[in-house]
Amino acid sequence: MPSGLVALLDDVSIIARTAAASIDDVAAAAGRAGSKTAGVVIDDAAVTPSYVTGLSPARELPIIWAITKGSFKNKLLILLPGALLLSQFLPGAIILILMLGGAFLSYEGAEKVMEKLGGAKHGKTVDDVIEDPVAFEKERVAGAIRTDLILSAEIMAIVLNELSNDPIADSFIGRGLALAVVAIAVTVVVYGAVALIVKMDDLGLHLTKKPSQAAQNFGHFLLKAMPWLLTALSFIGTIAMLWVGGGIIVHGTHELGFDLLYDLAHGAEYAVKAATGALSGLFGWLTYAAVSAIIGLLLGFVIVFLLHKVLKIGHTEH
Repeated sequence: MPSGLVALLDDVSIIARTAAASIDDVAAAAGRAGSKTAGVVIDDAAVTPSYVTGLSPARELPIIWAITKGSFKNKLLILLPGALLLSQFLPGAIILILMLGGAFLSYEGAEKVMEKLGGAKHGKTVDDVIEDPVAFEKERVAGAIRTDLILSAEIMAIVLNELSNDPIADSFIGRGLALAVVAIAVTVVVYGAVALIVKMDDLGLHLTKKPSQAAQNFGHFLLKAMPWLLTALSFIGTIAMLWVGGGIIVHGTHELGFDLLYDLAHGAEYAVKAATGALSGLFGWLTYAAVSAIIGLLLGFVIVFLLHKVLKIGHTEH
């Protein structure tokens, strides 16, 4: 074989190995950064089923698919370019965006708590008379995509923040690939899980018609479990909003030089760790999450009061 061709093939193999290593680095960085978004992902997966609850079963998957496409557009066409530009030219703004998102999540969580306690509802729900189902469905999808935009912005900002100390962050392309990997993975996981959740009752009904007694029993179990699961998801979603929102505020204020909330949350965490022995890690984390949630709830109450009582924005009695 001519020596020039051998050299060329050798160069190609080196480039291929380098590219493979880069892909591994991107995947590893995306995995490390993506793990930090768990709270927002839980929130997203828990909140989304509420947008199809009470609607026609035949429209559940089309609605989820419409929301999924909107989520991909949010992450890949809007937030990814914006995040890359911010990381390149204005990295200091990332923490402020995180805090705005944290305040929004705290507001959403506090509003849900107030509604559960008998407060006014905000916006039309499936309990109201729906005069135009098509328009209502479009409104629900649009509302879900707006909420997804906020949650996705939080995910992208968290990933960027986590990547700041990773070697992959030195490369503009590396940052972009890591963000894209997390964006695609999170979207597939969240909306795949949501699709399974909302169709669980249909699966249960299908299984009850099978000749196998075991299948019938499992089908009945799924049907009975569905209302409990939706209730649990609603509760988990609200807690996740407050925990994530409050935690972002705690971290953000610390980054900006205001340490009171940070010291309060971590002081409680360390005190519980010191008193709980073998389970200190778990109980310490739960304490930090609980304090963060309380901070988020209090901040949310303030924002709800300012918006609905003082500024009279979005206040609708039902």
